[in-house]
Amino acid sequence: MRIKFNHQLEQLNNSLIKMGTYCETAIARAAKALIEDDLSLIEDSDELEKKIDDMEREIESLCFLIMLQQQPVAKDFRTVTSALKMITDMERIGDQAADIAEIINESSPFVGRSKDSIVQMAREIVKMVTDSIDSFVKSDFELATSVIEYDDVVDNLFKVVRNELIEDIRNGNTDAEEAIDLLMIAKYFERIGDHTTNIAEWVEYTITGSHPGGIM
Repeated sequence: MRIKFNHQLEQLNNSLIKMGTYCETAIARAAKALIEDDLSLIEDSDELEKKIDDMEREIESLCFLIMLQQQPVAKDFRTVTSALKMITDMERIGDQAADIAEIINESSPFVGRSKDSIVQMAREIVKMVTDSIDSFVKSDFELATSVIEYDDVVDNLFKVVRNELIEDIRNGNTDAEEAIDLLMIAKYFERIGDHTTNIAEWVEYTITGSHPGGIM
C-alpha cells in the first residue's frame, strides 16, 4: 500500500513541476515579447493557459484520489491539501500571464524606462515561480522562505514602475493610454508575485504544520 502511495506522491510532484513549467513559460514568453516587441512569442498564450487549466483539473483529481484511497495522515495529508491550494494559485498565475499577453498583443510597442523596470519584475517573478515549485518538491523550507522574502523585491519594483509612469506623464514623456497599459502589466506581475508567495507559504505549512498566515 505504501509503495502505491509513494508512487502517487511522485506522480503528484511531477504534475506540479509540469504545471509550474507551463506557468514559467507563459511568464517568460510575455516578458520576452515585451522586450523584443515580438508578438509571435505570445501566439500560443491561450493554448498555454488551457494547458495550465487542464493540469489544475488533473492534479485536483489525483489529490482527491489519494485522499480517498490512502487516507493520508500528518505530513502526507498536509502535502496533498497544500497541493490543492497551490494549484489554485498556479491557475491564477496562468490567467494573469494570459492577461499580460493580451495587453501586449493589443498595444503598440512600448518604449521608455518603465518598460525596463517591468522586464526586471518579470525576471524576478520567473525566479520566484521556479523556486516555489522546487521548494515543494524538495521539501526545502529555506528556499520557500526566500521566495516569501523575495516578494518585497517585486513589490518595490512595482512602486518604481508606478512612480516612473507618474513622472513621465507629468513631463509629457508618455501618453495616458500607454501608461495605463504598462501599469496594468506591472500590476499583473505584482499579483503573480503574491500568488507565488502563497505557494511558498503552503510549502512551509507542508513541512512544519504551521501556516505563516496563522491558518490551520
